[in-house]
Amino acid sequence: MEDKIRVLISEEDVTKRINEIAEQISKDYEGEEVLLVCVLKGSVFFTTALASRITVPVTLDFMQVSSYGNETVSSGRVKILKDLDDSIRDKNVIVVEDIIDSGRTLSHLMSFLSVREPKSLKLCALLDKPSRREVPVDVDYIGMQIPDLFVVGYGLDYAQKYRNLPYIGVIEQ
Repeated sequence: MEDKIRVLISEEDVTKRINEIAEQISKDYEGEEVLLVCVLKGSVFFTTALASRITVPVTLDFMQVSSYGNETVSSGRVKILKDLDDSIRDKNVIVVEDIIDSGRTLSHLMSFLSVREPKSLKLCALLDKPSRREVPVDVDYIGMQIPDLFVVGYGLDYAQKYRNLPYIGVIEQ
């Protein structure tokens, strides 16, 4: 059975906001290099779009962290499934995430990375659900705040489906 998906944020609006974030990062790090840490799998679409628009030198590394599995709600248990390949010591690091929900995963991840002595450590998220926050998280670059809806598209999935949608949508029941 095919799911019906309602567009919440259009492809044009997503693209416009990514351009704005990239412009801000480029200004903030003028004359510097930035390491984007892509949190797999969800943020890969956002990370690559963002990286292609940042005008300062960019390198990439990847982590895989899980607290959802195939569920629509965070389990509360954070697991590091793939760690970084290289050291982040003395580097300007921006962790790039698709969505911030409870804050548990990102709070854990930012603490985990901060002890590795980066020059700077910031957080960038395409989407933010502040109404679901259980653990405080400082987000330096936010694409858009959204209501408490389960969203898909632009890297966000439901049971590994719908990541490739070029917009942010909601599965209709």
